[in-house]
Amino acid sequence: MRKLKFFLIGLIPGLMLVFFILNKKGARCSGYLPNSRVIAETLSKKMIYTPDFSGQMKLNKIDEKFLKDSIITKGSIDFERSQAQKKPCPEYVLTYPKKNPKYEIGFEKCKENATFKTLKKIR
Repeated sequence: MRKLKFFLIGLIPGLMLVFFILNKKGARCSGYLPNSRVIAETLSKKMIYTPDFSGQMKLNKIDEKFLKDSIITKGSIDFERSQAQKKPCPEYVLTYPKKNPKYEIGFEKCKENATFKTLKKIR
């Protein structure tokens, strides 16, 4: 019991110290989660739009800037409906926004580019 007290006396202030130091530097752990990694990799690749996808963008009045800055960046990957292990190019389903989604995007992420195939307006 005595060892546990000494352990907690050191652990709690140590955790608080680390938390405040990392918080000041703006460090976040969100970039390590699968959703964040897929989105970051997708944004770093050359984007190719299929004719069907481009037509749906025009129909829904979505421009490329809104697609990149809002839909993809703030969207959520639905891993249950995605084929993340597919070779050579995994296919993903992205929904935007995360709560009460309005749009659903199907895309394929290869080594050099990301091909956007489907865009559906859910509501």
